[in-house]
Amino acid sequence: MEQPTHLVYVGTYTSFEPDARGRAEGIYTYRLNPDTGELSFVAVTGDVPNPSFLTVHPDRSTLYAANEVTEIDDHPGGAVSAFAIDRESGALTFLNRQPSHGTDPCHVSVERDGGSVFVANYTSGSIAVLPIEDTGRLAPATDTRQHKGSGPNPDRQEGPHAHFIVPDPSNRFVLAVDLGLDKVLVYRFDAERGVLTEHDPPSAPLPPGSGPRHLAFHPDAPYIYVINELASTISTCAWDASAGTLQVLDTISTLPDGFDGKNSCAEVRVSPSGRFVYGSNRGHNSIAVFAIDEQHGTLIPTGHVSTEGRNPRNFTIDPAGRFMLVANHDTDTIVTFRIDEETGDLTPTGHVTTVPSPVCVTIMPE
Repeated sequence: MEQPTHLVYVGTYTSFEPDARGRAEGIYTYRLNPDTGELSFVAVTGDVPNPSFLTVHPDRSTLYAANEVTEIDDHPGGAVSAFAIDRESGALTFLNRQPSHGTDPCHVSVERDGGSVFVANYTSGSIAVLPIEDTGRLAPATDTRQHKGSGPNPDRQEGPHAHFIVPDPSNRFVLAVDLGLDKVLVYRFDAERGVLTEHDPPSAPLPPGSGPRHLAFHPDAPYIYVINELASTISTCAWDASAGTLQVLDTISTLPDGFDGKNSCAEVRVSPSGRFVYGSNRGHNSIAVFAIDEQHGTLIPTGHVSTEGRNPRNFTIDPAGRFMLVANHDTDTIVTFRIDEETGDLTPTGHVTTVPSPVCVTIMPE
């Protein structure tokens, strides 16, 4: 009997700002065949300015999109848009949007209990908390935080650049990755009031000039993996869930020995099995594959696989851990790879989906 398909949503750039190649129509909806990894087009939801990063509510009722712009709805800064999801058809119905209280919001996530959306504003280096109403609509922000400081890279770290924000598994803490500061900032989170409080210590430093971009929690062990965009590295961090602290244990290159071209990193994922870590290289245009040392949590490089396109900004893994979907932004494709559950190796399935300016790939959670 044929298995049910998974809904897949693709965030894109629709305009020329901030990306020169932005020319998509909005949020694209597909269905993923869990046997073959093939994507089948369902629909596109238009009139959504630069829906670059997407996240789905834990109850699968609502999708939230970061509107990565410098001005929207006659006010400066970006926004977050809410859409009701028809679980049968996958269709999206616009509910509302709220200001993100910063410029060029590039990442959104939902708290574990489903009560608030967190948003990271890249250009302004700020973050905000937006409460979720019973209907899935967003209420005005209950808290905002402005990061301060700079890093050693004068071109990319002249100021703070919040690139990622996510609650920890306990929902007690919120972690914000700031590329401009070379830090992961930690906040205590009051879910009832939707308020963030600076933790003690307030942050964990990454190697100077590394430019941390995204992070991923290990599903079972006390480790966090931070991918560093500017240095093309991944840092393994010990995470103390009771104290809300993280400490860098090791940092390893995402590039093969001898590579001397230009490169930057984008996404990092841990396999559902907790045995492998993957990171995307933009320039080398590959997925770096690592095995996780079971005793120490550190990474062991096992190889690199071409993404069969340019500028892999984002990728995701299906809930069963069988397929990886890689968004090649500059070549307008999403390429499906089969994952070897024993070795972690990636093999192209031959399924290549054309999507204009893909930025984010989100699979509906089970």
